[in-house]
Amino acid sequence: MKNILKNKVYLYLTEFFAGMSVMAVELGASRLLAPYFSSSQIVWTIIIGTIMIAMALGNIYGGRAADKNPDPDRLYLRILVASVWLAAIPVLGKYIIVGISALMIFAVNSNLLIWASFFACMVVFVFPLFLLGTVTPSLVKYTVDSLDRSGRTVGLLNASNTIGSIIGTFVPTFVTIPSVGTSATFLIFAGILLILCGVYFISEKKRILHVAVAAVLAVLCAIFGATGSFAFWQDGIEYEGESVYNYLQVTEDEDEVILSTNVLFGVQSMLEKNGGLTGMYYDYAMAAPYMAGVSEKDSLDALILGMGTGTYATQCSEYFDNISFEGVEIDEKIIDLSREYFELPESVNVELYDGRAYLNAVDRKYDIIMVDAYKDITIPFQMSTVEFFTLVRDHLNDGGVMVMNMNMKTGGDGGINSYLSDTVSAVFDEVYTIEVGRSSNVELFAANGVGLTERMAVNLEKEEDGELKQLMETVLAGLVPYEAGGRVMTDDRAPVELLGMKAIDALINDEVGYYKAVFKKGGFSALIRSLS
Repeated sequence: MKNILKNKVYLYLTEFFAGMSVMAVELGASRLLAPYFSSSQIVWTIIIGTIMIAMALGNIYGGRAADKNPDPDRLYLRILVASVWLAAIPVLGKYIIVGISALMIFAVNSNLLIWASFFACMVVFVFPLFLLGTVTPSLVKYTVDSLDRSGRTVGLLNASNTIGSIIGTFVPTFVTIPSVGTSATFLIFAGILLILCGVYFISEKKRILHVAVAAVLAVLCAIFGATGSFAFWQDGIEYEGESVYNYLQVTEDEDEVILSTNVLFGVQSMLEKNGGLTGMYYDYAMAAPYMAGVSEKDSLDALILGMGTGTYATQCSEYFDNISFEGVEIDEKIIDLSREYFELPESVNVELYDGRAYLNAVDRKYDIIMVDAYKDITIPFQMSTVEFFTLVRDHLNDGGVMVMNMNMKTGGDGGINSYLSDTVSAVFDEVYTIEVGRSSNVELFAANGVGLTERMAVNLEKEEDGELKQLMETVLAGLVPYEAGGRVMTDDRAPVELLGMKAIDALINDEVGYYKAVFKKGGFSALIRSLS
């Protein structure tokens, strides 16, 4: 046994830091993938599954390798390689993910999210976690020197691993990722493993060159990987950061400021610098005040669940002076960005809360409730069920209106929007939908006993702004009474991730159908010519 390992304390420390690093990598993986694939249950399943594959294979190999050649140098050399690999993830990971996504778009026609995230995890994360998976069986070989104490020794190793895993779960989520970001988190834990191996080899006066090379590579990775953008192809980025819940990106040009929480799936909130209409679903949602009687009442109270940076409140305040807004947003950093970049007035109160939990906590009623909590495939199931929409209904005044943005319009029936609309129809007796032009959004309006279209027509007669009135007349003419089916989602069963994934597949296939046909017919050369 090596000198530093004789009292076994260093072996327990090795188990501790290995367990901590595995969990940190797992959580870092979710944040590295989220800007491209979302943070849905599907992506989490892929991450957990591939990591378990890597750890299982590592356990098998580590046990066999320790039996064949019980030399601790080999174990610490594997950990050293894992540390360099983890340090390289901030430099190369995002390019690999984008490259794999591009290949999968042309290689598969369905389940794109599953295949792209699976192969990305396999390429980026499996090898270093396979190496870390060899730690436990190898350490068992080195620590068990008597069968009389084997149970106690293995128990202490597992306890060390578990305690390290606990710390590796909480520290990235609540400390490193929100404060210094995902890239720095990988670098921090890569550095911990590097120091662990460095102390071992230096104390043994062996493989000093290996440690030096690894340290140089890690430093280079820290230099080139710590500040890289997730959207490395995009210009005009004013802010890029991370919160406990989201990747956050603010971009700006001459006309508008945009918040995105996913680099591949579009706009979450925006601000028109010169005021006026946005040309997006927020414009269509402005039909809700007319349906709620904005021209007939002295004042209206509106609640926005999923406030974002306040686009809807800011825009409505420009056109209506008798609506008071209250917002609910779960992400504190988004609230901060709304004040700093998006000119949300201080008079608009925003509560830091989950939308459904907020409805459970307050008794206040509103004339308008906007549900705008769905983004890309990340649809919170607790805000998509009949129980949730019942809460919304119970918080509406008599004659109140719910408006909901659904952002994955597809050509077929039976998709996520059909399920959401059916679920709303189980709670409200008036449900209208309208497709938003030049986008994948659908706006839904719901009420009980209001006569939505009739009231909207009456209140619209008093509108003096010509541009807004013209748009609202178009919306009124395009509203379609929704014919409900039986696809009602409940707290017990709400398969929003799978439904959302199917919608994403359809949207991507619609967008790249032409290029896929070019690629199928003429290969990469034809595809490159079509893009040039």
